[in-house]
Amino acid sequence: MNNMNQMMKQVKKMQEQMLKAQEELANKTVEGSAGGGVVTVQVNGHKKVLNLTIKPEAVDPDDVEMLQDLVLTAVNDALTKAEELANQDMGKFTGGIKIPGLF
Repeated sequence: MNNMNQMMKQVKKMQEQMLKAQEELANKTVEGSAGGGVVTVQVNGHKKVLNLTIKPEAVDPDDVEMLQDLVLTAVNDALTKAEELANQDMGKFTGGIKIPGLF
């Protein structure tokens, strides 16, 4: 019975650490970019877009499609980095196993 109590305490401690790590992801940011940095996107560890910057040289009224592509590329780059950040931070607890709904 003592082993079971000890194990439950360890599980509870790990859950608390995981919750804290998830909360900390909200304060961590990554940046994605496209076009050599003419479009940049900042995203937090919860994959929420915080900032989008478009430099004037990226805006060509005759080529709106290029700007759209740059924005999409930068957003996807940032989201990929946010996913990697979450996997890195939470992987400490899961041993690399992806648990649905956890992150």
